Amino acid sequence: MANQITVNVVSAEKEIWSGKADMLVAKTAVGEIGLLAGHEPMLAVLVAGEIRISSASGKVVAKTEEGGFLSMESDVVTVVVRDAQLVS
Repeated sequence: MANQITVNVVSAEKEIWSGKADMLVAKTAVGEIGLLAGHEPMLAVLVAGEIRISSASGKVVAKTEEGGFLSMESDVVTVVVRDAQLVS
């Protein structure tokens, strides 16, 4: 099995989604970015749109009307948004 990342999508009020994933794709202020295991540590500003998470159990899509930010370090991705809705 390939290396995976741990993804936590949260808002101030609740955890929206958490789990292991093969890849996360999100739209940032400077363009779309894909994160895989082993990616360099980073911090990015998100814009409104979809956060696509490919996990062993299938694809998860969280849609956000407002931006937020994401950080990645040591194969752990934390996505902080005002609010998001799971659409799949």
